[in-house]
Amino acid sequence: MTTQPHTLMIIDDHPMMRRGVADLIAMEPLFKFIGEASNGSDGIELAIKLEPDFILLDLNMTGLSGLQTLKQLKITCQDSHIVILTVSDNEEDIVEALRHGADGYLLKDMEPEDMLSQLRRVADGHLALSSKVSELMAKGLQQDNIRQQRNRIELTRREQQVLEQIARGLSNKLIARELDIVESTVKVHVKHLLQKLNFSSRTEAAIWATERQKDKVK
Repeated sequence: MTTQPHTLMIIDDHPMMRRGVADLIAMEPLFKFIGEASNGSDGIELAIKLEPDFILLDLNMTGLSGLQTLKQLKITCQDSHIVILTVSDNEEDIVEALRHGADGYLLKDMEPEDMLSQLRRVADGHLALSSKVSELMAKGLQQDNIRQQRNRIELTRREQQVLEQIARGLSNKLIARELDIVESTVKVHVKHLLQKLNFSSRTEAAIWATERQKDKVK
């Protein structure tokens, strides 16, 4: 018994990209290219008509954005696997796309065979991610863990005071004058702060302290 190929369409505003994908899919017996659209609105209309198994979707399009198109497709084409195919490796774009139900996030600069391999993964029920995207997500999770660990660290009253002055951009000398302590003591507190919070510079500590204060105000 012959297995029917998975039908696939693409929504992308670049004609050469659409043609390239069509040619690539023609080389893979597991898939059958059935349509293309140059914008989100037309893409949604075509997807409703064709009911494809797979939809490759660009993020950066004029008119209806890729993310807006994704949200609509998840409502109107619930049985379709929607895989983002984009140049954007922005972490926010990746998280937003996956949060809104994308079945994969692939970068356009990946090797053609790698793209086909990732599409096969989706057909097998897995999430498709370019290797670079996987690395970015892993790094982001690592940063989140570090951020959470920092937020749990308890600073002494004096360390907190020194950190506040660092966030103001004051030098050790000015901090000493502000807190009425000797400069050598400030240096010790700064050193302990950076070690405690795992920062390599006082600039990083200043940025973190400022963002933390903003979060408290919200």
